[in-house]
Amino acid sequence: METFERLNEQQLNDILSKIGKVKIGMVGDLCIDIYWKADMTRSELSRETPHFPLPIVEERMSPGGGGNVVVNMAALHPARTEAIGVIGNDWRGKALLSTLQNHGIGDSGVVISDNLITNAYCKPVRKGFSDVAYEDPRLDFCNYEPLPKAAEQALLARLEQAVKELDVLCVSDQFRYGCITPAVREQLIGYAAGGLTVIVDSRNQTGEYRSVLMKPNEIEAWSVVHGGLFPPQGGSLDVYAEMAERLVQINGAPVCVTIGANGCLYSDGRQTTHVAAYPVKPPIDIVGAGDTFLAAFGSALGAGMAPLVAASFGNLASSVTVKKIGTTGTASPQELKERLRTAE
Repeated sequence: METFERLNEQQLNDILSKIGKVKIGMVGDLCIDIYWKADMTRSELSRETPHFPLPIVEERMSPGGGGNVVVNMAALHPARTEAIGVIGNDWRGKALLSTLQNHGIGDSGVVISDNLITNAYCKPVRKGFSDVAYEDPRLDFCNYEPLPKAAEQALLARLEQAVKELDVLCVSDQFRYGCITPAVREQLIGYAAGGLTVIVDSRNQTGEYRSVLMKPNEIEAWSVVHGGLFPPQGGSLDVYAEMAERLVQINGAPVCVTIGANGCLYSDGRQTTHVAAYPVKPPIDIVGAGDTFLAAFGSALGAGMAPLVAASFGNLASSVTVKKIGTTGTASPQELKERLRTAE
């Protein structure tokens, strides 16, 4: 198996300049991440209950899920960035729309429904006397019923309108009861069959797609190919390559399987290539790294780059955001140039 090592400076500059002409969209499960910073030195025992409350001294919000994908797209300065999905008519949805608009992201494809809630990950982060911060278990706002039919029909119509103006469409299919319903999935498969570049990152439905360019991580790919949740620890690249090749047969189209610190594998049914990572020293925070990869990979493909070059660009972008501790983060063109310059 061959390895594609890394981009050179000329390749990176070429990608970044051509992304400026790309029109790219994301359809999927929009979410908002809410961070609540608690200063426990200010906490006082409750008079009513035997608990010390969390005194919140700072609140910040950023798009999560598919929202993080589209924000990462916007950070690369394409000609156009579109968000397509469904949110609830609630304060979290209004906050999410505001953050998207602040990033210059088009939101005409976002359906607002009175019959569901906006997905949110609320993350209490507490500090005491030291500088060490500890994140408590998340408080998740999610929907636990299928997407209402009216919202599904509205989404299908918005999606049909949006793709007329796009060069590439990325799919963030994260929630069991998210907006990528069987009907939406079939429409996406139809777009791919019609020639649109459709790249799918699906947490639970990887095996249900056909004819699209799949971008699972090794756990998602393994669960489809082998029926188990976790691949063997320390699995070799050859084991993962065989897995990727079998997924190509299932999907009927190329796949790009991310494998953490080992980069990714790109397989098109004829050849499987290892695309090397850009090593990063600890501490790191891998939350959102897959979103960054999807956004960068899709943007580079939309710019006309070869798949291996686009995959290496995705690896480079992810190596930037994993160093942003306690937040998902994005990779700007300047950060990408600096990261490539200092890569060992």
